[in-house]
Amino acid sequence: MASAPELLPPAPQIEIRTMLDVDVPAVAAVERASYQFPWSEGIFRDCVRVGYLCRVVECAGVLIGHGIVSTGAGEAHILNLCVRPEYRCRGIGRQLLRYLLDRSRALGMTETFLEVRPSNTSAIRLYQSFGFEQVGVRRGYYQATHGREDAAVLRLALASL
Repeated sequence: MASAPELLPPAPQIEIRTMLDVDVPAVAAVERASYQFPWSEGIFRDCVRVGYLCRVVECAGVLIGHGIVSTGAGEAHILNLCVRPEYRCRGIGRQLLRYLLDRSRALGMTETFLEVRPSNTSAIRLYQSFGFEQVGVRRGYYQATHGREDAAVLRLALASL
């Protein structure tokens, strides 16, 4: 007899808002909890300073995720999308990605690109569920424990959403 599928906890109520400079330490903490080679606080501060589309996700007043997009010449580039590990697989990354894509389209962007580690299969599944397709590879793009890891370059036409 097959067992019942494991039920995930319901998606919590979240708020997506503009990232402020005062958020950077908490954003960097989420990044460190998520990745072996995280972005530094300085990189996040630079993204806020230059006016990228920088957003944070809060749940009950706690910062649990962030997303950063650069835009120009009709293209959006998702530079970072991250959800604290204990909040993953609850639809939060999907909500944040949808928000970033909608904002990019509202800003007049017609397509969006991103890089993702081929080893990050859960992120790839999320992106593919939105219709992203691989259009290239950046060799040795990411720092890795033993050398470098390639990046898959994904593209999505925003008109397809």
